[in-house]
Amino acid sequence: MGKWYKKSVSLVASLVVAGSLFAAPVGAAPNTANPAVEKALSVEIEEATIFELQHEMQKGALTSEQLVQYYLDRIDEYDDSINSIITIDDDVLSEAKQLDMERKVGKVRGSLHGIPVILKDNYDTYDMPTTAGSLSLEGSIPLDDAYQTQKLREEGAIILGKANLHEFAFGFQTYSSLGGQTYNPYDLTKYPGGSSGGTAAAVTSNFATVGLGTDTGGSIRIPSSFNNLVGIRPTMGLASRDGIIPLALTQDVGGPIARTVEDAAIVLDAIAGYDPADPVTEESIGKVPKTYTHYLKKNGLKNAKIGVIRGLFGTDPQVNKAMDQAIVDMEKLGAEVYVVTIPNLNEILAYPSLSSYEFKSQLNHYLASLGSEAPVKSLTDIINSEKYHPSLKNALISRNNMGPLENNEDYLEIITNRPKLTKESLMITFNENDLDALVYPTSNALPATVGGGQGAGNANRLSPFSGFPAMSVPVGFSDDGLPIGMELLGKEFDEPTLIKLAYSYQEGTKHRGAPVLQ
Repeated sequence: MGKWYKKSVSLVASLVVAGSLFAAPVGAAPNTANPAVEKALSVEIEEATIFELQHEMQKGALTSEQLVQYYLDRIDEYDDSINSIITIDDDVLSEAKQLDMERKVGKVRGSLHGIPVILKDNYDTYDMPTTAGSLSLEGSIPLDDAYQTQKLREEGAIILGKANLHEFAFGFQTYSSLGGQTYNPYDLTKYPGGSSGGTAAAVTSNFATVGLGTDTGGSIRIPSSFNNLVGIRPTMGLASRDGIIPLALTQDVGGPIARTVEDAAIVLDAIAGYDPADPVTEESIGKVPKTYTHYLKKNGLKNAKIGVIRGLFGTDPQVNKAMDQAIVDMEKLGAEVYVVTIPNLNEILAYPSLSSYEFKSQLNHYLASLGSEAPVKSLTDIINSEKYHPSLKNALISRNNMGPLENNEDYLEIITNRPKLTKESLMITFNENDLDALVYPTSNALPATVGGGQGAGNANRLSPFSGFPAMSVPVGFSDDGLPIGMELLGKEFDEPTLIKLAYSYQEGTKHRGAPVLQ
């Protein structure tokens, strides 16, 4: 763990002077350590959006230092039971003070100035370890920031710390040898989704304002669904992967995990764009709008055309009930909704993920970038160290046995035919019906009980197999209070349309509800 902070009553109490600014969220957790302070404080910060927090800081009612301290106190109070955080930055309060001083003299770096962000612990940070949740990388500090980390800092964001993940981003349960098991804040007996489950659990618990996750085959969208959050998997090429520990670069992307669509849009503004260190981002040139926040339109569903892929629904009656209601609600908000069929869907979904092929060579390349101080130099070193979660042993060994990819006929067939078939089949459906987006359950299963398996279906494959953007938004809860999400899939670089539709749906339904923490 990183350095933890003792509660500062003076910092927290100073917020009482500002008075009550926002209504307390339904289901907000009481601060048992100091109820009197919570009465004045939680209505100001808990569940507040970036826009709201910036407004309060700009008028002097709130400082970044106070905001950081608030989140540190919540982590100290509640994360022992959730176990979402691996590391806290030792210097986070000093960074907040510096940003407060800059604001006082009229220097505001950007839309995230003074906003605390939590990163999945596979994003490089020059000032904190980056471990992928593995004991084999404990204490490994990269030479510089990941591109997306750097862009956040340029916008004035504070990197509060690093969140747990399913080790090396291998699965949906979010457990690791370094971070242990992360639990779902809505039910501590359930999984939080994965592999970005630590980021999602932290954001939904109000341990930070927003977060970043990564997604190879559902790892932003599924934890967003399981934690009543908004998660964006961007178009392949919109945001650089430089400095992110890879799983399979043919499918890997990084993106925002947030409590609201507007927060996700602000973070996407910060991280999108061309990076020479990641050549695929050249595709984004000329395709990034001035700001994605221009598409936050309450009437965004009016006259929209939505295609529902019933073939991606599962058998869980509560997930399907929530989706059926979401369809009704979208129609009430002005959308035309059609049931559509994707050509070649079964053939597309039968393709495997490429993590079993690409992980070895790409991880070894990443480890080489760490320089001479790297704790391990190769996947072989990791296996020999035995410093990893025991459940990963067979997967690590099988990946390490993978030979050169340029001679692997199965791999070459997949990378040649899978994207072509997926893109063409999706575009046939989009064009024949003049659709703005396709929708289906983010996960066709609810969060499962810790200790068992976690299903999610295979709908999450359409976005990584095509490179098209996808976005998960909350659509309600099960009878037992477990969150359910809906995925919207858009055309290449059409994040603006997804944001417009998602924001309209969010504002028309108000499905966000904070967990009651204990």
